[in-house]
Amino acid sequence: MLCPKCGSLKSRVIDSRPSDDGRQIRRRRHCESCNGRFTTYETYRESPLIVIKKDKSSEQFDRNKLLRGLLRATVKRDVPAATLNELISDVETELRALPKPNVHSTVLGEMVLERLRTIDDVAYIRFASVYRDFQDVDEFQGALGKM
Repeated sequence: MLCPKCGSLKSRVIDSRPSDDGRQIRRRRHCESCNGRFTTYETYRESPLIVIKKDKSSEQFDRNKLLRGLLRATVKRDVPAATLNELISDVETELRALPKPNVHSTVLGEMVLERLRTIDDVAYIRFASVYRDFQDVDEFQGALGKM
């Protein structure tokens, strides 16, 4: 590891401990050239999840984008933000368990709808109406009938 004081590559770890709920390792290092001490953090870097959209374009999975959609669906509903964050974390965990890092937006949308249905019926219908792009009242009533 490069010493920030002298630029030497000769350093050794004198202390290691987990931090940030076990997602990071904090290491205290000692530079053998200048005898300085410094701290480094080691984190696990997950490969990005790629969402393939209906028009065949792709983009990186964005928790915040999904949260914005869920917040719009739950506006004026008694659904805590913590519940929505838990839903997103649950979906992301399931996506990361898939054998491929690419997922179609239809799969992602169905995963969200499946969980949202157990949280709030109105939010489910709101999210489904945007996600499934209802074109008329019959499609809307069909979704209500399935509930």
